[in-house]
Amino acid sequence: MLDVRHLQVLRSIAQEGSLAAAGRALHYSQPTITHHLAALEAHFGARLVRRGPRGATLTELGEALLPHAEAVLERLRRAELEVRGLAERGARTLHIGTFPTAGALLLAPAVKRLHRQGVHISLTEGELPLLLRGLRARELDAALVFSQPGDRLDLDEDFEVHALLTDPLLLAMPEDHPCAALDRVPLGELRDAAWVGAADPHDPCDRVLAWACAQEGYEPLHALRTDDYAVVQGLVAAGTGVALVPRLALGHARPDLAVRPLVSPDLAREISVALLRSTSAAAAQELIAALQEQAVLIAERRSET
Repeated sequence: MLDVRHLQVLRSIAQEGSLAAAGRALHYSQPTITHHLAALEAHFGARLVRRGPRGATLTELGEALLPHAEAVLERLRRAELEVRGLAERGARTLHIGTFPTAGALLLAPAVKRLHRQGVHISLTEGELPLLLRGLRARELDAALVFSQPGDRLDLDEDFEVHALLTDPLLLAMPEDHPCAALDRVPLGELRDAAWVGAADPHDPCDRVLAWACAQEGYEPLHALRTDDYAVVQGLVAAGTGVALVPRLALGHARPDLAVRPLVSPDLAREISVALLRSTSAAAAQELIAALQEQAVLIAERRSET
């Protein structure tokens, strides 16, 4: 059975670069550090730390163990915070991540419901890559995420993913654009169009646009970039280009815009909630139920328009 102190020692050696410095950081004597390291190496029957005159570094096996040690220690830290919070305030805490459009329409009503159930929410907002990093680092218990053609979530078996909503990716054009007369627009018709894209060229919407255009044999030309969907709509309405915009991000589209689906491929992103399996079961089920309920309401409103 692994001892938590052994994992702390391994992490501290990796961070501090020597056994002596690790001992100072943990307030252990060097013999104590040596004892814990020896016990950990005996457990695995292998050297995990390479010691030399200039300090200590992890061996290949030590490097392989380190992320698991960090994950275990982080979960223990979070468990302690949650239990202390319950003991002191009677409140459970969920650390949730969201991307902006989902936060406004999906998560906000769910947070209200969870608060009524006595669950405290710690919220992180950011784009998809940030949220995935937070989940993998175990800094988040759950996050609203999405996948789309050409992109995968790539989360391991420590996570469960619950589907919530299909969010179409629509073409936004100036109202006088030649394709505005069409009910559905072939992507091949936009070979010479200028596009308004995300500030980060690796943004998921930009990647799916590049993937879709590649199916048509061309690469989209980006004229301007912004992460604000209101600015995107303004730029498109002013005639500076066209844009691929998620339905959730459009809200009530401007009257001087034409918004159409594409003919092929029919693009959409699948919005889901990803949860660590170790998340408090009751709080996790409350979150899933609240998000699924809100997703149904959004789908019903869409069908009425």
